[in-house]
Amino acid sequence: MMRTFGLAPSLDDIETLARAALARLPEPFAVHLEGVLLVVEDFADAETLADLGIDDPFELTGLYEGIPVGEKHHASGTLPDRIRLFRAAILDEWIARGDERLEHLVAHVLIHEVGHHFGLSDADIAALEDGA
Repeated sequence: MMRTFGLAPSLDDIETLARAALARLPEPFAVHLEGVLLVVEDFADAETLADLGIDDPFELTGLYEGIPVGEKHHASGTLPDRIRLFRAAILDEWIARGDERLEHLVAHVLIHEVGHHFGLSDADIAALEDGA
């Protein structure tokens, strides 16, 4: 597939794609995502990367921060759960792949982080994706 490039998709463009992917999730999942913040940034900050042991910010396309659904206790004073997507890393992966629609890649990253919200490990998510 030949791509012609204009301006790179903005933070708002990536957020629009991610919100569209969220809207397509089936209802049993969607109800448990109410109150989860969606944040799109260019890169993860240095502290986040250090906490995860990641040297290259292009290696992190998304991150779930919060308490998985099955582990939640109704305690006050906790920050809301959030899913962070990292625009530059997503765009870098999209360009490197060359054969995938950006909408699909953003949805893939988002759904991976949604999986963590539901308490799934990376291995569990990979197994589900392989089986799909």
